[in-house]
Amino acid sequence: MISNIKRSILSCVILLILCGLIYPLIGTGIGQALFHFQANGSQIKQGSMLIEQNWKGPQWFQGRNDGSVITLGPDKVLISGTNQPGPRSKQLEQSVVQRAQQLIKEGIIPANDLVTTSGSLLDPDISVHDANVQVPAIAKYHHIKSSALYSLIKQVTVHKQFGFLGNTYINVLELNIKLSHLIKTVKK
Repeated sequence: MISNIKRSILSCVILLILCGLIYPLIGTGIGQALFHFQANGSQIKQGSMLIEQNWKGPQWFQGRNDGSVITLGPDKVLISGTNQPGPRSKQLEQSVVQRAQQLIKEGIIPANDLVTTSGSLLDPDISVHDANVQVPAIAKYHHIKSSALYSLIKQVTVHKQFGFLGNTYINVLELNIKLSHLIKTVKK
């Protein structure tokens, strides 16, 4: 009986070391060595490429209406995937109507991704269509040719992987970084 207990404890210790220490360290090492940028949250100076940023229009391309960051005192808290209203929710309906009215005031045609939230409340991407509907308002605001903005959208468009996996999308942060460079060159 004591020999069985010793073997059980030894098995637990060995599995704990293998699964709880060695395996995670190998996974972290491979991630850091091969995918350093992604493993560290895809951080750039302006924020993370993986988390939605709050852009105000019509001077910038806007992402989904997520509003995922709330401020509690000196700290900012990210909320992901909680308190999502259901499809028949009056709160959801009011939110969509308010967002659509705001976009119309800014001269932007309301599009699906621009008036709804993502499932995680952190989605940094929009469709090509949702970027294109913002072009006239941004071009007017910055006195830039629409063709230059459509060119920016083409530059940052990420197509379906292997031509059939996923959706075609645009990372709003990447698009706005390119827009800021374009604005600087136009103003010179």
